[in-house]
Amino acid sequence: MLRPVNGKPERTPVDPVLRGRVEELIAFKGGGNNEDAVADIIENALKLLVDVKDTGDVRVIQTAVRELRYAYRLFAPYANKRKVTIFGSARTTPNKLEYQQAVEFGRKIVQAGWMVITGAGPGIMQAGHEGAGAENSFGANIRLPWEQGANPVIAQDKKLVTFKYFFTRKLTFIRHSDAIVLFPGGFGTMDEGYEAITLMQTGKSQLMPLVLVDKPGGTYWKTWDKQVREHLLRDQLISPEDLNLYRITDNADEAVKIITRFYRNFHSTRFVKDLFIIRLKNAPTDTALEALNEDFADLIIGLPIKRIEPTPEEREDNDGLGLQRIAFGFNRRDYGRLRQLVDVLNGL
Repeated sequence: MLRPVNGKPERTPVDPVLRGRVEELIAFKGGGNNEDAVADIIENALKLLVDVKDTGDVRVIQTAVRELRYAYRLFAPYANKRKVTIFGSARTTPNKLEYQQAVEFGRKIVQAGWMVITGAGPGIMQAGHEGAGAENSFGANIRLPWEQGANPVIAQDKKLVTFKYFFTRKLTFIRHSDAIVLFPGGFGTMDEGYEAITLMQTGKSQLMPLVLVDKPGGTYWKTWDKQVREHLLRDQLISPEDLNLYRITDNADEAVKIITRFYRNFHSTRFVKDLFIIRLKNAPTDTALEALNEDFADLIIGLPIKRIEPTPEEREDNDGLGLQRIAFGFNRRDYGRLRQLVDVLNGL
């Protein structure tokens, strides 16, 4: 049984007899990657026999594991290809400017070498797939009481997965996205946008471009931004630097530029113990490092920004070994400010 310590479950000692039988089962299935983690999942699944009484609760866990396993398998062959998730209203019709913009954006981001993920429904989701084409599209559909079917572009494609739960679906969007684009939409679009910005603000996801696209001359996102500034920012419910976590445009070409420029030099980040690592195509010079340490001193706790070689943990995962990297002691709080650092690194 897991015992709570400071609000977090503490791992109990491994039962050697149970672990031995689990390892035998894994060997019987031929073994494979991540055997220790899989063994832990199996042992925790067995604890459901005692720890969770309600059948419905167990089914949530059962379905979530099944859905995530299938989704990860579906995306795995395309792991090295950048992907953008497009959110927006399912009610937007093809005669609307927003629909036509989404088609244009899907087409142009594919021309830039990317793939497109949408919720697989009609409206903006279908428009994104029309622009990208089925071969460059993923669909993450959701089963609803009124049986939302996948749009005709993606309906027969193998890169379509249908979820029962929104939380597994949203995790899949974030986990496999390198950028997020939001067109005007309803509660779902707002929910997805706020979740994306919250995960970045709190460091629970990688920093990535979050682009809000208005129709030409439109005010949907401008009005949203005004509300954020006049209420959340003015009342000190967010930091001024948090506004760096999103961009607003009314032009599909500009949306593509915002996304591709974010990865001009920047690749990704990772924590290795207390070290925050930024992987880059080209690391800063000594002079640039000196300026970065001065300009972003508020982000640094302990180790200053410096160039490093790949850490042993990264070598074990073969994680971006061909890239250069810088590292420092990050305060793990100011991610909006960190976004500013990424912009500076891309401009070097």
